[in-house]
This record gives sequence, structure tokens and C-alpha cells, in this order.
Amino acid sequence: MQLTDILNQVGAVQSIARELGISESQVASGAAALAPAILGGFTRQMQSQSSGPAPGGLLGQLGGGLLDSVLGSQPTDVGAGNNVLGQIFGSKDVSRAVAQNAASTSGLDPGVLKKMLPLLAMVAAGYLAKQHGAAAPQAGGGLGGLLGGLLGGGGAPGAGNPLEAILKQMGR
Repeated sequence: MQLTDILNQVGAVQSIARELGISESQVASGAAALAPAILGGFTRQMQSQSSGPAPGGLLGQLGGGLLDSVLGSQPTDVGAGNNVLGQIFGSKDVSRAVAQNAASTSGLDPGVLKKMLPLLAMVAAGYLAKQHGAAAPQAGGGLGGLLGGLLGGGGAPGAGNPLEAILKQMGR
């Protein structure tokens, strides 16, 4: 299952469209362009934590409530989403570069994509946290398998991940 499928399944496309005042098709297009970098950021974060805290540590800190915040009827406080982006991307410069890159592939305004990024990060983190929490600790594949499945699985780390290309361009 792809992140865009999950967005539709949980109702996040409608919530984000309402929140940003754009169409659902624009949300779907923006999400398709941003999702690989967001999920790639989670993967990089997990790989960097493999020698330290448990791989689910980041998601345990973030919690599944992030998804519920985006789906709620009240305006979303994107501070938590910006925190997620800070953890998975490392800096606002990377977030800006991700939005700019997504603008070139989606045709959407980079400003809209910058507003969409923290909301999508919250949905992804909340969904992953809920799925990780629901999985048995000894289940095969674990969180890495879940992320691999969302990214399309099977490829080498960073393969097809626009975040890796952006980070290389920025000299990181």
C-alpha cells in the first residue's frame, strides 16, 4: 500500500484539502510528490538510530495522535509536523528543497507544498506509530518492513528516494 492510498483510506486527503483550501486532486498530486521524501526521511532516521535507540523510538515519541490531529475538525497545529520534519530532514533548508523539488514534479506552487509538508509528516508519523504499536514486537519485518512497503519496497536504501538526491545536492 502506498502513502497516497493510506491518505485516501483514512480521510486525510479531504482534511488536508479543507485545511489548505485546495482541491483533493491537488492534495493527491502534492502527496504523491512529497511522500517519497517524507518516507525516505523516516527510513534514514531509523537507519541512523539502528545503533542507538530502538528503531521505533522516534515513532514512540511522536505517537499516533498526530494522525488524529490532522483528521480532526479543528485547524491543525502544525508545530508537531514541523518537529517531525526537523527530526527526519534535519533542517528547514532540506524541507524547503523537498517542497521545491516536489513543485517541479507536481506542478503545484512550492508555497502550498511547504504548507502541506508538516500535515503529511503528521499523517505519516501518526499512521506509522499506530501500525508499529499494533504490531507484535516479535513480528517479522517490523517498522522497517512497514516503511519498505510504503516506499514500494525491495529497492536498495535510497533507491528512488528524492531526499537522497536533495541531500547530495546540498552537500550533506
